[in-house]
Amino acid sequence: MKKILYVLKTPIRWMKRLYGWTIHWSKTKQAPYALFGIAFAESSFFPVPPDVLLIAMTMANRKKWIRYAGICVLGSVSGALLGYLIGWSFYEVLGKPIVNAYNMQATVEMLGRKYAENAFFVIFAAAFTPIPYKAITITAGLFGISLPVLITASIIGRAGRFFLVAGSLRLFGRKIEAVIEKYFDILSILFVLLLVGGFFLLKHTVK
Repeated sequence: MKKILYVLKTPIRWMKRLYGWTIHWSKTKQAPYALFGIAFAESSFFPVPPDVLLIAMTMANRKKWIRYAGICVLGSVSGALLGYLIGWSFYEVLGKPIVNAYNMQATVEMLGRKYAENAFFVIFAAAFTPIPYKAITITAGLFGISLPVLITASIIGRAGRFFLVAGSLRLFGRKIEAVIEKYFDILSILFVLLLVGGFFLLKHTVK
């Protein structure tokens, strides 16, 4: 039991530092650039989704929720093109190390089969849900999925996700902020479990 508590406390401490950093960063002039950069990187190799900074920035200035969500979409879809390029031209050099780092070797083959059934839906599902989006963008390039399909599904999925998050904060920002402050430890655990669950969903929904 003590071991379990220790494992859970580690990501909580990490999340508290990340939360404090994002809240501070969200109030600087460079915040939009950081938001774009994180959204871009998460689409190909970065582990933390841009939602973390998007939430902090929107809570700091809820009137700009449309702008912040738009930056997230633009950064994420632009990053998807990088992920596609990695899978298409640099899989052995860059793509494979990323796949190995996230232990997605078996997933690559499963995605290849799933793309043959409905590539648009697979990409959309990953863009909208916690399923690791980077796995989709890299394998889309590896298996030669149509670039317009990738871009269209990504725009719809990412826009749906980020505008939903930012719009909810615009409407219920004060209540949500109070809940985050009060139940931060519990929400941190849920966030970590959500990231882990994304990989689980990817593994078991593409069979």
